[in-house]
Amino acid sequence: MSSETLSATEHKMIRAVEVLERDLQGIRTGRASTAIVEHITAEAYGSPMALNQLAGISVPEAHQIVIQPWDRGVLQAIEKAIIKSDIGLVPNVDGNVIRLNIPPLTEERRKDLVRQIHKRMEEARVEIRNLRRDAADVLKKEEHDGTIGADEGRREHESLQRITDTHIADVDRVGATKEQEILEV
Repeated sequence: MSSETLSATEHKMIRAVEVLERDLQGIRTGRASTAIVEHITAEAYGSPMALNQLAGISVPEAHQIVIQPWDRGVLQAIEKAIIKSDIGLVPNVDGNVIRLNIPPLTEERRKDLVRQIHKRMEEARVEIRNLRRDAADVLKKEEHDGTIGADEGRREHESLQRITDTHIADVDRVGATKEQEILEV
């Protein structure tokens, strides 16, 4: 049972790191990326829909994102959704497409983005530590119930700590890569 607990916990920790990576992809780095706008939701056809379901999103230049709706009727809904989102970009409607010009980041904005990255990294670390705590509680209960022996319980706890350390290091690596990308001028 305890190895099942460890593998389930490790899987959840991997998911926490993946969520952080996906989260950080949406942070603007001064270069255009479709990840910045893909998951913005716009009100279309009576329900909220992600932009990547309503339009083709492309990056024709390093500092521009082009959003081309498949249905011209949702053009204004997409424009409103971009304005309401917190990405800090102003949409330019150009006939059938929306262009988002990405200005270079100021030093102050870079520092603010680094703070956001650190906050999200800490949230991911807390998530991983909570998963460790929950798994440790299960292991202690199994040890107390006699399902596993004291030596095996100690080995499982050590293994759990190694898994936790690995995934905390993954969070640090992902965050450092994104931070370096933002601070790059």
